[in-house]
Order: sequence, then C-alpha cells, then structure tokens
Amino acid sequence: MKKIVKTSSAPLPVGPYNQAVVSNGMVFTAGQIPIDPSNNQLLDGPVEEQARLVLNNLKEVLEEAGSGMDYVLKVTVFLKDMNDFAAVNSVYEEFFKEETAPARSAVEVARLPKNVKVEMEAVATVSAGG
Repeated sequence: MKKIVKTSSAPLPVGPYNQAVVSNGMVFTAGQIPIDPSNNQLLDGPVEEQARLVLNNLKEVLEEAGSGMDYVLKVTVFLKDMNDFAAVNSVYEEFFKEETAPARSAVEVARLPKNVKVEMEAVATVSAGG
C-alpha cells in the first residue's frame, strides 16, 4: 500500500510522478529543484540561494508526508558543477547538523531539469506522530 503526497507548499509535479510516496513507514521524495511554489517561478540565482530553496521545498514535502528533516535517512544531491560542492554544503548545514545528518551522496551530472545548478531527493521515515 502506498500513499501519494501532494502539497501546494512545494512545486507541483510537471509530469507522471508525485512529490513523494509513503510506504511501510518510509517516505521517498521526488527530486526538488529551485522553483518557488508561491509563483511557480524558477530561481535563477547563486547556487546557495538555489540550494536553500531546494531544501525548503524538500522540507515542505517531507512535512506533508508526516515526516520532517530530522527523519531523513539519505539525501542525494545532484550538482551541475562539483565546484559548487562547498557552497551547497554550507547551506545544507543549515538544515542538517553534522552530528545527526543523514547519509548523503553528491554527484555531478551533465544536466539538470530547467538547467538548474542543484537538485536533491531524500528518503526518510515517517515521524512518530505522522
């Protein structure tokens, strides 16, 4: 059994996928890119600003799923340029503290949707109250 997650607090899907799926106490998110859900506009700014919006969108999806950033087990970070790793990492630390941070992979890719600089997806557990 799976539950489909949908929230207007994060960018809505533009294809045949969902923002997240919950199954057996686990949350699997779709990749989030820096789209402002309030106006559906792409943020074409510095990688730090893009990363912050991506993480905020991820947070909104997780909370709608009955989870949250504290319940994230694994994050995958997709970067257009690995030279942005340190800048993205500094923003990432605002959301995940080192002592409780989830596992993570970061990879450079040839291209991301809408030519953004960063995309992230997560796997989390549902919170005890969710």
